[in-house]
Amino acid sequence: MPSKCAVCKGKGMCGLPACPITRRFHALKETKPVSEYMGASPSVFVGSFGYPRVVGGPLMINDSDNPLDWVRQKFSIDDIVSIRSRTIRGGQTLDVKLPDVSKVQEIALSSKPLDVEVAFAKPIQFDVSFDGDVTPTGLSGEMKKLDVIDNAKVSRIVDSCTSDTDLKATEAARIMFENGTDVYKITNLLSAGLMGLERNRKVVPTRWAITATDDMLCSSYKSEVLKCPALPEYEVFCDTLHGNSMCFVLIPSNDWRFEMVERWQKKSLWADDEETIIVDGEKGKTKREYSPIAGAYYAARLAVLEYLHSRKACARVICIRDISGEYWAPLGVWVIREASHAALSKEPKRFGTLSEAVTAACTALDTSFWVTKMGLLKDIRQQKTLFDF
Repeated sequence: MPSKCAVCKGKGMCGLPACPITRRFHALKETKPVSEYMGASPSVFVGSFGYPRVVGGPLMINDSDNPLDWVRQKFSIDDIVSIRSRTIRGGQTLDVKLPDVSKVQEIALSSKPLDVEVAFAKPIQFDVSFDGDVTPTGLSGEMKKLDVIDNAKVSRIVDSCTSDTDLKATEAARIMFENGTDVYKITNLLSAGLMGLERNRKVVPTRWAITATDDMLCSSYKSEVLKCPALPEYEVFCDTLHGNSMCFVLIPSNDWRFEMVERWQKKSLWADDEETIIVDGEKGKTKREYSPIAGAYYAARLAVLEYLHSRKACARVICIRDISGEYWAPLGVWVIREASHAALSKEPKRFGTLSEAVTAACTALDTSFWVTKMGLLKDIRQQKTLFDF
């Protein structure tokens, strides 16, 4: 059984008033209380506590808050924690169905950070928020005034998809994604209530929007990948980012199956003296239950479906995520997404047999713990498919 901490990842499932693991990060940075802010707001954040009455508002930092920039600049975990500990999460209470969020939506729409002036109800202090899905923030406070003092610059494709209230959110996400809008921007737009049919539009908690965006794009790509011929060879991809090793074993097939194993090594972030392992998977077009691996599952699945769609090929996929103690602070689902992209952007190692591919993956990861955990491997070895003949 996986440890409760590895499944929860700081979401509060234990019932304690604060996560004992993430609380230790409160000592990372000292900041002086502030009562106002004037500067850039690159994105927005909506909490999930108290749904459907939630707290949401702008994220404020005079640095980039896009993970793609952090990866390009090769930021360390320390660099990212430093940036995010200076990030202010401004909040006001919203009813998700009837929100007055025009200013927040303006920030979400803009392709560049907007300058804002914010006055807080009381001085805000360091209150770092960490969990396994959402990128951390260091300060938060209730806003009594929010003024946007800049004009939003909105890309043509974003303007077209968000202003069309007859366009379903799934269709809008796919159109924007294929026209160069990154998944982080789409998540922000969905969270701010800017996507979907007019009658369905509402503010979406950021944590939910992250997974929903990945899932919408996955559903679209999956339908097309299932129509493609089988991948001609077995392929193996591996890479590591911030102590997260991601490995994909692609198995030629005319049907889609995806299985992922996540291991937190001994003494790593969500494990103690014993490693903890979580396995989940799916077959066919739909996955009915939320994955116990949480957002990492959906991010990794989207990355490999993007790859198969680009190859116009179908395959069964084994995904291994192995997390070491190097990953000392939870940075969010984006780490898995970008580690997966890094792996799948490399030239694959190609093989003629499943045995060779599994051996290569074990060598690349320097471990074989996952081999006996994968139901997909057992099924393939026990049954010959039409592709084998």
